[in-house]
Amino acid sequence: MGLKISSKIFLLIIIFVIVSFFVILLFFPTSNVQNQISYAESIPIPSVVVQTLKNIVSTTSKVQTNLSAVGQVGIGLPISLKIPKINVDATFEYKGLTSGGAMDVPKGPDNVAWFSLGTLPGNIGSAVVAGHYGWKDGIPAVFDDLHTLQKGDKIYVENDMGKTITFVVKEIGIYGENSDASNVFGSNDGKAHLNLITCEGIWDAYKKSYSNRTVVFTDME
Repeated sequence: MGLKISSKIFLLIIIFVIVSFFVILLFFPTSNVQNQISYAESIPIPSVVVQTLKNIVSTTSKVQTNLSAVGQVGIGLPISLKIPKINVDATFEYKGLTSGGAMDVPKGPDNVAWFSLGTLPGNIGSAVVAGHYGWKDGIPAVFDDLHTLQKGDKIYVENDMGKTITFVVKEIGIYGENSDASNVFGSNDGKAHLNLITCEGIWDAYKKSYSNRTVVFTDME
């Protein structure tokens, strides 16, 4: 009798384990967990020379003071980025540096990020804007088609003062993940530039990064 009871208890335990397993699969599918892990961190924008970025940050206040003397600062904070050629109409986020010294990126696929420790779009110097490419699960990202822009295409930045600033594409560059991209963040020609950065190439799941970076260089019209 004791053996029969033990067998029934054992059978009930087996059934409970099987049911529990299927309940877990139903409400916590493994594919979703894997996707969340592979995109747990933002896709890094170029590993530019850390010291160069630190120099830019440390001299920002001095540069802004100099620009103020020539009436360049009161231009307004960027609100939206429009690129009609590739159907981009995106909202700006303001980002600085990551703990690793690289430029931070937008939280999701739809927005763009202005490097707010650098130049303000429309001011003399190089304003830098990052956006994602190749988002998970086939979801469109704001800069998926950035590489299709050509010299002469126009880009528009609307600011919080109601002004629209026009930039014209000058050239497109391709950088390796660890290339020196300091020229993207700085210029000394006395002109206003807007440089757009996104990823491209082969996705490395281990590094959570693409192999290359596309940079669109523009001049203010």
